[in-house]
Amino acid sequence: MDWLERAARLRQWSGNGVRAPHKPLLFLYALGRFQRDPDGELAYSAVEQDLRQLLVEYGPAHRTTPAYPFHHLQSDGVWEVHTDHGPGSPGSGVLELRASRARGRLAPELRAALRREPALLGRLARVLLDLHFAPSLHGDLCDAVGLDLEPAETGLRPLSGTGRRRDGRMRELVLTAYEYQCAFCGYDGRIGAVPVGLEAAHVRWWAFHGPDEINNGLCLCSLHHKLFDKGVLGLADDRRVMVSQRFVGRSPAAHAQVLALAGRPLLGPQPGVRPVSARHREWHTRQVFHGTPRPGTGAP
Repeated sequence: MDWLERAARLRQWSGNGVRAPHKPLLFLYALGRFQRDPDGELAYSAVEQDLRQLLVEYGPAHRTTPAYPFHHLQSDGVWEVHTDHGPGSPGSGVLELRASRARGRLAPELRAALRREPALLGRLARVLLDLHFAPSLHGDLCDAVGLDLEPAETGLRPLSGTGRRRDGRMRELVLTAYEYQCAFCGYDGRIGAVPVGLEAAHVRWWAFHGPDEINNGLCLCSLHHKLFDKGVLGLADDRRVMVSQRFVGRSPAAHAQVLALAGRPLLGPQPGVRPVSARHREWHTRQVFHGTPRPGTGAP
C-alpha cells in the first residue's frame, strides 16, 4: 500500500484553485500526536479547539468547522473514528461528535507502517506540506501541530504526485526584477554584495499551480513574505498594498512595519518587466487574504 500516494490524493472539494486544507491539517495534527503517543486516541471534544485554531490560521478565509475533516477523513483510508457505540463516525455534525464521545486516530494499517518504517512519518508530512501550504508556513505549521521533522532536504524536487519541478532561477529573476528591494516596504539589506532577508514570494502558491514566473512573483523581505502568505497582507487591483482589518498591532513597530503599508503603492517591478498578473493576484485575494482591507493610509 502506497501511503505517500494516499496522502497526495486526499479527496477534497476543489475547483478553480480553491483551497480546502481541512483534511491535510487534521492529518498533520494526527501525525504530530502519533509522534508523541503512538497508541493514543484523539477525543473530538478534546482536540476540537486545536483543530478550529489551525483552520483559522492556516485554512481559508471563510468560517469552517473541524467536525468536517474529523468525519470525512475516514473515506481516504488513513483515519478511523470510534464512538461509545462502536466503530464509525456518527456524522459530520459537531453536536453528534461531542455527544457520542467520538475518538479518532490514524488507521491501524498506517500505524503499523509507521512503526515498521519511522522515516515514513516525515515523508508523509512533507507531501502534505508541499501540496497544500506555502513554504514560508511549513516551520510554523509543524510547530503548531507538534511535528518534529528533520530539516527539509535541499534541492528542487518534483511536487509529489504531479511531476512538476521547481525552477531554480525563480529567486534570482524576481529579485532582479524588483531591484533587490522589498516591493512592500523597500527593505534592501545586504552583507557585502549578498542580499539578506529578501525572498521571492509566489503570489499564487506553487502548490496550487502557481508558475515559477516573474508575473507570479514578488520580491519581499522575510517579514512581509510571511505576512503575505498568512493573509495579513495582499495586493489590490490598483497595485497597492492591502492590510487586513483582522490584523491587530498596537506597538510603534507594528504600525510602521504593517499598518502603515495600507494603500501604499507597490515598489516595482522595473520598467520592461511584467507585473503580477491579475489572475494570480485575484487568486491570492480570494484564497489567502483574510477579511476586508483597511482604508489606505500609505504614502501615494
